[in-house]
Amino acid sequence: MSPSQSVTAFFKSKLALACCLGVLGTFSLGACAAAPEAGTFKMGIEPWLGYGQWHVAQSQGIFKQQGLEKVDIINFAEDKDINAALASGQIDGANIATHTAMAMVSAGLPIKVVLLLDQSETADALLVGKDITTLKDLKGKQVAFEEGTTSDILLHSAVNAAGLKWSDITPVPMPADSAGSALIAKRVTAAVTYEPYISAAKKQDPSLKMLYSGSSDPGLIGDVLVVRDSVLKEKPGQIAALIKSWDAALTHYQANTAADRALIAKAVGATPADLESAFDGVKYYSLAENKQVLSHSFSDQTFAHVLKAATAAGLIPNPVTAAEVIDASFVNSLP
Repeated sequence: MSPSQSVTAFFKSKLALACCLGVLGTFSLGACAAAPEAGTFKMGIEPWLGYGQWHVAQSQGIFKQQGLEKVDIINFAEDKDINAALASGQIDGANIATHTAMAMVSAGLPIKVVLLLDQSETADALLVGKDITTLKDLKGKQVAFEEGTTSDILLHSAVNAAGLKWSDITPVPMPADSAGSALIAKRVTAAVTYEPYISAAKKQDPSLKMLYSGSSDPGLIGDVLVVRDSVLKEKPGQIAALIKSWDAALTHYQANTAADRALIAKAVGATPADLESAFDGVKYYSLAENKQVLSHSFSDQTFAHVLKAATAAGLIPNPVTAAEVIDASFVNSLP
């Protein structure tokens, strides 16, 4: 063994010992986990292209490459179902909207945000027909949207941007996958939904237009990976490996965009052509970007903005802070 190898081995042994003894306060559980723990990680997911890198990771064998024994990706149709599964402990973690994570912690559910996944720019939107030209035209009109979701938050933002009150519109709650159909059938005047339902609705009725979207209020609509606190303690190695898997999948996506978009589109029940503009309307966060923003601008600024909008929508039952919701130690400890 060379002198440099000896020094490296000595440092590694000291780091491992310190981690085991819990004396390295600046190192997280993620840094101290030598390898992913045995067993399956159960992850909740919905048919949203913003979660697409998990499908890439599964398809390309990236989970295995990162040492994970098995990742069970469980599909849910609606937010309320995935939220219930997470609350009941049926799954270890879930991909959910930022405001949903805040609401869960506010309600007492022991979970933490460990990774920023995506930000919607034009993949969440308010759709209208040719008779509506401005947001103010929504006054007195029926608007379809799914309560408690990103659609709820976006609609509140749109109403506020128009200088209207919530009572000025007639909210029509329904699942996001039904909102576009209700608009096409003229049962409502406007509909808030997200991809792939936006593309499906516009394909069926090309006259529909996007009046307001995530880009109208940057940072408002985004998604995160949350993990139950007990899992963070019991499986820190799995969490670190999942984060590395996401990043490796994103790298693969960037090098093989067309093929991976086709894979993701199939996973969410659409075709690449249907979702071409939708993909362009979503920003995926890399590990490097998580390091830059999760414990900085996201915690300091974005969190407060989303919290204010979610509170106005009546989705946050009790006050909550960024420190209670976010655990950036895993992304900050990874190389």
